[in-house]
Amino acid sequence: MTSACPEQRREVLSEHGPLAAVLVKHAREAFISEAVIASQWKQLHFSAAPDFSRAIAEYDRFLELIADSGCEIVSLPQGSGLTLDSIYTRDAAIVSAEGVILASMGKPSRAGEPAAQAEELRREGWPIAGSIAPPGRLEGGDLVWLDQRTLAVGLGARTNSEGIRQLKVLLDGAFDELIVVPLPDYPGQHDVMHLMSLISPVDRDLAVIYARLLPDAFRRTLLSRGFRFVDVPDEEFETMGGNVLALGPSDCVMLNGNPKTRAALETAGAQVRGYDGQEISLKGGGGPTCLTRPLARLE
Repeated sequence: MTSACPEQRREVLSEHGPLAAVLVKHAREAFISEAVIASQWKQLHFSAAPDFSRAIAEYDRFLELIADSGCEIVSLPQGSGLTLDSIYTRDAAIVSAEGVILASMGKPSRAGEPAAQAEELRREGWPIAGSIAPPGRLEGGDLVWLDQRTLAVGLGARTNSEGIRQLKVLLDGAFDELIVVPLPDYPGQHDVMHLMSLISPVDRDLAVIYARLLPDAFRRTLLSRGFRFVDVPDEEFETMGGNVLALGPSDCVMLNGNPKTRAALETAGAQVRGYDGQEISLKGGGGPTCLTRPLARLE
């Protein structure tokens, strides 16, 4: 699938604009084989071993939903020294007005992912604007562009203060406000909580949130900016009801099996496309936002 070259496209920094280009890694390339899955899933804190053939089928369907938006799809190859977690492409990079900023992973076993993404992105002509260096830690799942000039960054297990400091330097004044959101220490079934575990913007003024864990100061900031909320019920939090990817304004993808959140989204005026993600999402703790690194969105 092709689209305009990156140099010809003005990138809009948001989480809800029409998706123009996205970086993904197919389950076939991330999971590789049943033997690789068997050797890694426990140490990576997956809740169970993914079934390889079912994961491929699930990912094919998921990718169809993304491709239906008409966006450019950049696919990562297998790569050496990577793990099952590399299927979750969001975390290893961040998008800025000047290009891609490579992350510094808070999970040591994922340390090779930013360089692997950079190699493919350079090959495809996407500019690399810089990188976060240790001891800084910053993962893409902890960053949310609220609008073109405002971003929120989660401070928690995967992103530290030094990583945020370096991010500010790399962005070089290309923002009006950077909101640091201290994340709660939550003993979930997986080993990570990103900011995007608690909020998924799906339109300019609409976000899916898990209010019980979203810090109240940040929730009030969102309200002051005119956001409406779809609140995920407790019973749909662990099944990633709050992990929702916008393909465009109020046009989104979410995991099947979260009927209350889906109904609330539809009542709020959103179009919702569902996919089965037992193998590619639930077992590894990564929903549709985690499975995608948007590279460009349009106004």
